Amino acid sequence: NPVEVRIGVRDVAREISFESAQSATEVQAKVTAALDGGTVLTLTDDKGRVVVVPVSALGYVHIGEQAKGKVGFATQ
Repeated sequence: NPVEVRIGVRDVAREISFESAQSATEVQAKVTAALDGGTVLTLTDDKGRVVVVPVSALGYVHIGEQAKGKVGFATQ
């Protein structure tokens, strides 16, 4: 199940929000590695899109619980 990720970028009012197919542990490991390396944070959302944020611009990273089921009509 996807996990919700929200990234706050310094000096930007709007946060980056997406669902990742990676586990919360995997996302946390990528954030920690990027911070330790002082490079960029690279994550992939559940649709395969890549999000790249320079570590120097990070304000916060919120790694949520597994995304809850969506309410509404679904086509299959």
